[in-house]
Amino acid sequence: MERSTQFDVTIIGHFAKDRLVFRDGDTVVEERISPGGAVYYGGIALRRLGYAVAVITRLGKEDFSLLDVLRAEGIRVFATPAEATSGIENVYQTADLDRRVCRPLGFAGPFRPEEIPDLETRRFLVGPIMAGEVDLPLVKWLARKAPLALDAQGFVRVREDGRLVFRDWPEKREGLACVDVLKVDSAEAEVLTGETDPYRAVRALAKYGPREIVLTLPHGVLVHAEGRDYEAPFTPRRVRGRTGRGDTCFAAYLGKRLEAPPEEACRFAAEVTSRKLEAPGPFRGFE
Repeated sequence: MERSTQFDVTIIGHFAKDRLVFRDGDTVVEERISPGGAVYYGGIALRRLGYAVAVITRLGKEDFSLLDVLRAEGIRVFATPAEATSGIENVYQTADLDRRVCRPLGFAGPFRPEEIPDLETRRFLVGPIMAGEVDLPLVKWLARKAPLALDAQGFVRVREDGRLVFRDWPEKREGLACVDVLKVDSAEAEVLTGETDPYRAVRALAKYGPREIVLTLPHGVLVHAEGRDYEAPFTPRRVRGRTGRGDTCFAAYLGKRLEAPPEEACRFAAEVTSRKLEAPGPFRGFE
């Protein structure tokens, strides 16, 4: 179902070439290379839900063929060649896939305003995979063009000594003031607010300016909107596709939010994410 605007959601972020490693104690059970990033998981989820999607990304020219998976879904792709393709090694250490160690494999460099095409969109989703992709001036520039949704991951997950570590966003006061809908997980919320309680954390984040906060937890999603909290559980029949959980949840919420109130969008996002968790790769639809 296409809407009247050219695009419902335009996602900005690096297309990642990730390495997924699954361990059982000291033993590597499985290892594979997989596409990643909000442009991949979020973009495909939105498109399979019937929304008109554009992706603006950067990656190595030699990897441009990887973008065909997005085009095959009907996503409009705007890509800029970079010196490298971004990627993260995710080492999953437990059977429930909730504990992982992340290491950067490459970085495709920062976006510049001239790389953002002049297009009509109902919402921008800024979904970087690590800090340095999108800076504060670009956040402000995008917010003047369309309502802005932002994933905090790409501002607090920092490359440091060959690792990815969480650090507070020094410019969060100015940056979050530009944001319409903010997405965090529990670790990112704690880094930004110092709060370990999710309900206190979303209220602290709302004071910086975002109208709505989407906080993903291991067991479900919490939305703070219009001064109220809404919650919905993840209910997968099995968990086989942990990578991309947050990207899928946020994208599904934003898409549904274009046509429904926060409470309904929260439930819908949890339902979509639950189905995504049941298999590796992006959301496959409802069975």
